[in-house]
Amino acid sequence: MNAHFPHASRLVYGCMGLGGGWNNDPATKADITQARTIIDAVLDLDINVFDHADIYTFGKAETVFGEALKQAPELKDKMIIQSKCAIRFEDDLGPKRYDFSANHIHTSVEGILSRLGIEQLDILLLHRPDPLMELEEVAGTLLLLQQQGKIKHVGVSNMHGHQINYLQSALSTPIVANQLEMSLGFRDWLEDGITSNSTANRNIGYAPGTLEYCMMNNVQLQAWGSLAQGKYTGAKTESSVDLATAELVAKLASEYQTTPEAIVLAWLMRHPANIAPVLGSTNVERIKSSQKAMDVHLSREHWYKLFEVARGQEMP
Repeated sequence: MNAHFPHASRLVYGCMGLGGGWNNDPATKADITQARTIIDAVLDLDINVFDHADIYTFGKAETVFGEALKQAPELKDKMIIQSKCAIRFEDDLGPKRYDFSANHIHTSVEGILSRLGIEQLDILLLHRPDPLMELEEVAGTLLLLQQQGKIKHVGVSNMHGHQINYLQSALSTPIVANQLEMSLGFRDWLEDGITSNSTANRNIGYAPGTLEYCMMNNVQLQAWGSLAQGKYTGAKTESSVDLATAELVAKLASEYQTTPEAIVLAWLMRHPANIAPVLGSTNVERIKSSQKAMDVHLSREHWYKLFEVARGQEMP
């Protein structure tokens, strides 16, 4: 995974789909059984990093995961578990917001540990940047959580390099991960670098230098949305560019004797940033198809061909 977790798998299992729906219905026995089945299947595929967030299915994803661990406590020792906090949905107090206050981070971590039934998170990620962040307050809170043994490492999600650098300036512990949307379908992280010095670059919302900052500072890039919502691997798609990309993915899957999912993920993993794709599917067969990416090394030409077809035009 990265230097901080030498035994971690390159692929991450994202637990957002566990726990039933995004509603207030309580988790069921069937939801717990599903979580246990997926955990077993994922570990059998040598994927040992599990990604949570306190908001996933309103806390139920962590709850059913914790119940599955109660059934088989020995599984915990095989896992690296991370979770995220700071997104607050609209409630009686206010609108949807991000909250890096000491009180909210502390309360969130207590809730996460309680639902998962564990004593320490391997990584706590701050889910989305809070414009009202008080730097010293956040740094002090994270340090205290580490000292209390409640979190081992600190990470972030959806932050650009300047924000990570600013947060890191007040921390004595390294920021070990940054989870961003990255896929063959969402390529701004690449477009920024290749369209520099051109008018095309003006419409890219990606902060320049984020990729390089993370690579230079040993911040692992984790890719959420890594399969591009399945639009190249069987999901319905309307655009001619997406259809052409799906056709190329299928052709390459045949050529490399693997699955379409493996090709889409291998494209991400071919980049020297050592990107770790997050798999969010609850379909065990799709997870197995995705894991085959570990055995695929795309040629430079095939990588560029996928890039060209997906972006709908040749390189600048």
